[in-house]
Amino acid sequence: MNKYIEKVLADVKAKNANEPEFIQAVEEVLTTLAPVIEANPQYEKAAILERMVEPERTVMFRVPWVDDNGVVQVNRGYRVQFNSAIGPYKGGLRFHPTVTLSVLKFLGFEQTFKNSLTTLPMGGGKGGSDFNPRGKSDGEVMRFCQSFMTELSRHIGADTDVPAGDIGVGGREVGYLFGQYKRLRNEFVGVLTGKGRPFGGSLVRPEATGYGTVYFAQYMLEKLGQDIKGKTVALSGFGNVAWGAAQKLVQLGAKVVAISGPDGYIYDEKGMTQEGVDYMLELRASNNDVVEPYAAKFGAKFVKGRKPWEVKCDIAFPCAIQNELNGDDAKMLVENGCMMVVETSNMGCTADAVNYLNGRVAFAPGKAANAGGVAVSGLEMSQNSMRLSWSAEEVDAKLKDIMKSIHDNAYDTAEKYGMKGNYVAGANLAGFIKVADAMVAQGVC
Repeated sequence: MNKYIEKVLADVKAKNANEPEFIQAVEEVLTTLAPVIEANPQYEKAAILERMVEPERTVMFRVPWVDDNGVVQVNRGYRVQFNSAIGPYKGGLRFHPTVTLSVLKFLGFEQTFKNSLTTLPMGGGKGGSDFNPRGKSDGEVMRFCQSFMTELSRHIGADTDVPAGDIGVGGREVGYLFGQYKRLRNEFVGVLTGKGRPFGGSLVRPEATGYGTVYFAQYMLEKLGQDIKGKTVALSGFGNVAWGAAQKLVQLGAKVVAISGPDGYIYDEKGMTQEGVDYMLELRASNNDVVEPYAAKFGAKFVKGRKPWEVKCDIAFPCAIQNELNGDDAKMLVENGCMMVVETSNMGCTADAVNYLNGRVAFAPGKAANAGGVAVSGLEMSQNSMRLSWSAEEVDAKLKDIMKSIHDNAYDTAEKYGMKGNYVAGANLAGFIKVADAMVAQGVC
């Protein structure tokens, strides 16, 4: 390993010893950067790596709120403003019991490179809370969101930091957050993305991450002289991302045979239809957090407590959460003839899974493949700034163009540095170079 990279990585591990997710994300990126670091001595001179692995700002705060029984509850809130070299901080808010500073730092670090790849002027950030909206009434969610935004509003703005939704933060939560921001600041600006259509939201935003990851897979297949039509696909998750991916896959003629939830997975040998895709929305809205009802409704098989990676498929799309696909899962996929894994959740594969898959199958890293969501968030920002709204066809066409640009940039950069077909290295290098050059140009800041 390059000595400069080795030193920075050792410092990161020492300073952040209790943050495994963050260390994993940093190690995955830094270990691929040697060619560009060695070719550009100005990066070491300007301490780019040391600066890049430290957030520009980390805000942590308490979020007190009152439940329906009149009992005061307290959660912890965060906003990690990681890097603003190429634009205002941009990244989602996650409300989930698993939210920690380590998780948000890893997500903010990844977001920096993902946003760089989109070609849009957006920096990297992430935030959220350990609050769980599952099982809460609308009133409880509203009171929590209002308390959360009362503090967060001090640190964000349309030209400073533009949050969006993520796990646990959908249209309802974004609406409550936006309403409280408007109330506190007395201004109607595009400070959040993922908003409802009546108050500045963009068409195609809910589907965007799923659509984008399928477009990315299409471009990978084109390089292999193949088409997505007729390919057998396994998906994990049944939230917005998996739903968007399933919808686009069905439209393009792929055969989606598996979806999953916390209770297990569904195996539908016939392949999902549009009716099944629509039913995914009902499942997600039911607040039951299970996929088993799909089996009864469509005559499919339900496998309790297992993951869908044991199903024979051509392409696997992990769409749920970080580190959901491990080394054993990776080996099972390869043994069953899987030819492509498209990491759709952020850092959806463990490090050992990535190492095993990359080179054995066509592998797409999340920071490239799942960038469609933040890309359409960027398009929503543009629409808000111009006070207009594009049609679904216009947004979808722009999304498809952006995903092609991301794919080609990652592919071409990997080839330039002697790693043809290595999308992990290509995405890391391409995303890094743009941010690093901007940081050098702006001086020590």
